[in-house]
Amino acid sequence: MHTLTRDDIEQAARHLYQFMPATAQYAWPLLAERLGCTVWVKHENHTPTGAFKARGGLTFVHWLKREHPEAKGIVTATRGNHGQSLALAASALGLKALIVVPQGNSVEKNNAMRGFGGEVVEYGRDFDEAREEALRLAHAQGLYLVPPFHPELVKGVATYGLELFQAVPDLDTVYVPIGCGSGICAVIAARDALGLETRVVGVVSTEADAAKSSFETGRLCETPSANTFADGLAVRKPIPEALAIYGAAAARIVAVSDAEIAEAMRVYYTDTHNLAEGAGAAALAALMQEREAMQGKKVAVILTGGNIDRPMYARLIG
Repeated sequence: MHTLTRDDIEQAARHLYQFMPATAQYAWPLLAERLGCTVWVKHENHTPTGAFKARGGLTFVHWLKREHPEAKGIVTATRGNHGQSLALAASALGLKALIVVPQGNSVEKNNAMRGFGGEVVEYGRDFDEAREEALRLAHAQGLYLVPPFHPELVKGVATYGLELFQAVPDLDTVYVPIGCGSGICAVIAARDALGLETRVVGVVSTEADAAKSSFETGRLCETPSANTFADGLAVRKPIPEALAIYGAAAARIVAVSDAEIAEAMRVYYTDTHNLAEGAGAAALAALMQEREAMQGKKVAVILTGGNIDRPMYARLIG
């Protein structure tokens, strides 16, 4: 993947802002009081799909229309936010979107994908099996297979990094959750394009910590399962191209438990009245775990999304 320049990211932003505005970043006083450091929250829960992936989807489909005008539609596998972003983007740009989700996937995320114009197919026990079915359907129906990680997805997502770093250029550390890796790679790309020194810390679930093991051992590790309610983190093996980037450029990777994530969701609600899904609260959970080391520093956490089913949210927040 070629190194993104500031111009690349600004160009992606100009296109993106035809469909959505920039999101806010706020330094919430009650989080600062609670954690003893300045805490900037980047509100990717406020995009049109309620998650950061809207940016990558719009940028990717714009590229696809330009580079592959013959494509009549796209197919992808997702647990939800990636699928919503591609359904929104495909509909906006006149393409069919077929979205494969694992069986028992979030009902509300499935409904949202349909609401944005996607056709949803349930297949397989987990994300990795859904991904294999998406590959089969791409061949069978002549659709363009959208991977979970791609340079155009990273470029689109890097626009939130650009917004954050332009607003707060002197951050000590940014915490970013890792699923397939577009988020952390995008933050690294934006930081490097602006020539900043900010440390980028990845966050995984203790129940799906393959990215952390891979980062620490220097070889691709896989976990047998990924049983976390934070579905955006529920990935059993890292994407090699993404690992190559964050493996070299992240400061460290922190693992947080489901209990820590649930606590961070409650803190988001009480201190900012924002709703965070599991993966969306993971960055704050990591900061809470590392609060001693962050005393007096200026820190940002990415609230990557707020798409969680109501019954689950009610159970975790109570």
